[in-house]
Amino acid sequence: MILLESHNFVIYNTLAEKVAKPSSLDVVFVDFDGVRFHMSTPEKKTVIQLSMNIRCWDELAQYGALDVLTREYGSLITAATEPEYNVTLQVDLEQLPAEADGREAMLKSISLMKRNVLGAPFELAFGEQKKLEDSGSSRGQLMQIHYRDEEAIYIQAASDRVTVIFSTVFREETDRVFGKLFLQASEFVDARRPGIQNAPPSIQNAPQVLYSNRDPPLEIRDLPGLRHSEDIGYVTFVLFPRHFAKSDASFNTISHIQLFRDYLHYHIKCCKAYMHSRMRHRVSEFQKVLNRAKMEAATTERKTVTGRTMISR
Repeated sequence: MILLESHNFVIYNTLAEKVAKPSSLDVVFVDFDGVRFHMSTPEKKTVIQLSMNIRCWDELAQYGALDVLTREYGSLITAATEPEYNVTLQVDLEQLPAEADGREAMLKSISLMKRNVLGAPFELAFGEQKKLEDSGSSRGQLMQIHYRDEEAIYIQAASDRVTVIFSTVFREETDRVFGKLFLQASEFVDARRPGIQNAPPSIQNAPQVLYSNRDPPLEIRDLPGLRHSEDIGYVTFVLFPRHFAKSDASFNTISHIQLFRDYLHYHIKCCKAYMHSRMRHRVSEFQKVLNRAKMEAATTERKTVTGRTMISR
């Protein structure tokens, strides 16, 4: 299995290539969850325009996405956004840091644009949890991010935790079986069980994971428009302050949890491919056994009185 990274490799690699050798550019590509990017050089080769379109932009803007973008990119954000896109950055390659480490950090930051935008509601929930803890209140607002067709992320802060709920659709029956196996029967439950051999401390301190099929969790059960069908599942992460109290822990938590849905379905597809390859191998081996056990038909020559061989037609 490959390791999915938080930053967009196409953005990072393209910028790195253009820094070394500027040239004209006009490319459109798609990231996970249907996020669309457009990189171009409309004016000159050393000025790259990067635009992003994400279907849940209006919801993210309510939860502080513009503030996060301004904090991360500042003057790179253009006043006029490219048509059909939600946000546009203008990167002047001649203005990048001269030293290699600073330039690489800048390119990595730009390639994290999708991650930073989707991280806005998480940062808001983490800050709200601290306020609720200080004030003694019970729960904060329930944030909804409909980032895919028929799928959404729900985030709600409480005085002692932040609850993150993913709704995900399983298109095939085998996907539902594998999903239930990973999420409910073994993978996440056994990983956090005390006494697991060779389990690192980070696994034992991982967030609690709950899975429910068809019936939504209690936190979102009263929301209108939720589906109650066999092909939908709800995965709940319970994040405690230790998962986001420090800045580096918060950054890693946001980066990893965003990729959960992609990893889940990717893991399911890999397991199905592995099982199919094993099945084909077993069938091939069984055919060899059958071929070895096959009896050869006895052939006898029949001759006439004159000595000629008789051939059946």
